Amino acid sequence: MPLVRKLLAEFFGTFVLVLGGCGSAVLAAAFGATTLGIGFAGVSLAFGLTVLCMAFAVGHVSGGHFNPAVTLGLVAAGRAKAVDAGPYILAQVLGAIAAAGVLYTIASGQPGWTPGGFASNGYGDLSPGKYSMVAAIVTEVVLTAVFLIVIVGSTSARAPAGFAPIAIGLALTLIHLVAIPVTNTSVNPARSTGVALFAETAALGQLWVFWVAPIVGGVLGGLIGRFLQDDSGEE
Repeated sequence: MPLVRKLLAEFFGTFVLVLGGCGSAVLAAAFGATTLGIGFAGVSLAFGLTVLCMAFAVGHVSGGHFNPAVTLGLVAAGRAKAVDAGPYILAQVLGAIAAAGVLYTIASGQPGWTPGGFASNGYGDLSPGKYSMVAAIVTEVVLTAVFLIVIVGSTSARAPAGFAPIAIGLALTLIHLVAIPVTNTSVNPARSTGVALFAETAALGQLWVFWVAPIVGGVLGGLIGRFLQDDSGEE
């Protein structure tokens, strides 16, 4: 598969992830005259559904990473080429920024609308529950590691074929249900970067946490997944 096709798949998959997931948070999470008021549970499901759909749609093209932490975690797990990591991450970040720009254009079409946090991630005053930086880091490291363990396990040669996107989408839904009150859930540096560029808060100043913590968690999860999953046929 040509690299350019893989990069387009990663761009598009990340674009839909941010537009669908963050779009649900910006446009529909809170109850109002023109919104459904889907709340944390609805936003969590939106993120899970976008990953599930995109994994089925273009996962066979690029592997369906849509996330720098997943890319680097899969490199650590021996499931992705290190040489492709840089281009993949660039495509993911550009896809996230493009989606955030589209979302901003849509949301700003409502009279009196202001960006506020714009579905960005944060700790302290920028945390939905005002959780500390330590709590945010632990949450992002642990849950990203769990996410990678699910990804590596569900895509193992010995796992039931064809069900990986479902397991991965449900895992991301669960992660959001846990982490939205703490950090507004990143586990994805590209997703964090795209919306932070448009937020009115100090989200950009805290963005480093949502690169470092998910990547550390992703690599740890990839290594743990590699240890747990032996596709060599040995018991």
